[in-house]
Amino acid sequence: MNQLVWTVSSLPEDIAFKIASLLQVSDLCSLGSCSRFWREFCASDSIWIFLFRERWPSMVFSKAHFLNVDDRSSDGAGEQFSSTKGWRTFYINRHIEMANRAAIIAKFVKQCSPSESLEAGDYLKAIEDLCSIEMGFMDVQMFLFASKHNVLLNLIGLHYSIFFLGVPAEYVIEALWSCQISERQVCVRWWKLGRWIHGFRLRDESHTRMISLGDLAMAKEGEVFGVLHRGAIHEVLRVQISVPVHRHTPWTF
Repeated sequence: MNQLVWTVSSLPEDIAFKIASLLQVSDLCSLGSCSRFWREFCASDSIWIFLFRERWPSMVFSKAHFLNVDDRSSDGAGEQFSSTKGWRTFYINRHIEMANRAAIIAKFVKQCSPSESLEAGDYLKAIEDLCSIEMGFMDVQMFLFASKHNVLLNLIGLHYSIFFLGVPAEYVIEALWSCQISERQVCVRWWKLGRWIHGFRLRDESHTRMISLGDLAMAKEGEVFGVLHRGAIHEVLRVQISVPVHRHTPWTF
């Protein structure tokens, strides 16, 4: 037993860091309860600043920046960190903030789609809100790709990840499979202004596509994503996204 304790305590820091950095946050916290060595190491700034930057790569700050109480840049991030004890607490606070903001967006989408049908303007507004809070891809997987959520919220997370985070399609597809939502389907309808022929305007055109989230991620229906991304502009009069009949998941929070 003494030999085991000595071996763990003398583990090189780079190896310990490698082990810890490969774990999920919940597993890292469990590892911290194994021994005094792991408790201290798993609470260290070196681990949590790595996890923070991995989860929110667009927010790259130094600890010195956050400790500067007079710094009012980065939307008050300096003040937030100065009141904490380290990067672990800052990570937890950021996680809670993301969870709360994701819940607000989910509530907005639910209110805008009482009949499980969402207009393009509200759909794009939800994506815009995700951009404003700098939600990362791991946040999307945790809070928007959850199988308990409605497919409309899944789709918003998918669209945001590909077009605004620039996440490679293969990573998005893997996340969809992991969250067991890749086979979920959405129905996208759009109406286009009728064409003019010989001085006469034809009737407005109606288009409907039923497609799975996985197929959208693999760009099998580029026209659909194009319509969703642009919304109702130019010749497109209206865009509507809905849950296919008998294939929906009730709203949950």
